[in-house]
Amino acid sequence: MPMCEANCPSDRVKIQMEPTLLEAQERFDTARSKVITLAPRERHGIGMQSEKTLHAVLKAFKDPDEDHHEIPVGNYIADICHDGKIIEIQTAHMDAMRAKLACFLQNYPVRIVYPIPAGKWIIWVDPQTGDLLQRNRSPVRGSFYHAFRELYRIRPFLRERNLSLELLLIDIDEYRLLDGWSRDRKRGSHRYDRIPLRLQDRLVLSCPEDYRQLIPEGLPEIFTSADFAAAVRFRKTGFSTVLLLLTELGAVERTGKKGNAWLYRVREQ
Repeated sequence: MPMCEANCPSDRVKIQMEPTLLEAQERFDTARSKVITLAPRERHGIGMQSEKTLHAVLKAFKDPDEDHHEIPVGNYIADICHDGKIIEIQTAHMDAMRAKLACFLQNYPVRIVYPIPAGKWIIWVDPQTGDLLQRNRSPVRGSFYHAFRELYRIRPFLRERNLSLELLLIDIDEYRLLDGWSRDRKRGSHRYDRIPLRLQDRLVLSCPEDYRQLIPEGLPEIFTSADFAAAVRFRKTGFSTVLLLLTELGAVERTGKKGNAWLYRVREQ
């Protein structure tokens, strides 16, 4: 298995020239067609790959050459390693990235690719027969702000000059086994696979200044977390994580409190 030669961290090299959204969508569609085989899904209801489909499509999207996939780096395996750069596809909890980042960032530029369901359809599957039972659209619409809860888990690394993030808004079919504990067997059910349908948007964050892209226009000079959440049409509950990170990264700053609510303003560059 090939090894990945390291670049000196003082000679930071960009992962790649960033494609336009249209170019990225075309690459995504090509990767999706390459990974997803329709015939087995039609026969069995769901794909039978050992690697989850979303993860596999994103690896092909970022680098179609499989010789660059699953490369040993130190004591870890990088999802993609080529030309002295590492790309990690993280489709779940960012906690799992901490040890890898501590190792990789010493010698390599690292790009974390994190997908967010923009629109999601739930497809219920009979766990005994594999039959597809029904397809329901989730009322939740994803946004880049949905990534902040996970980004907060790796906040000590977000200022690292060798780290960049690529957030992808993707329409997804989510296959769930109808094996839950509730009467309709949906609550407590297990997710089997996620099938990406279309890339809707992408956002690259390469340095703390890039997080200013996430500050909406039209905010009052002094604002609360509730004001910010309303401006971006995000639920108020759980939104404080967004402003905690934006404060830590220097995009906004606290100016005081009004009752129990912190007051913020956009920090001058």
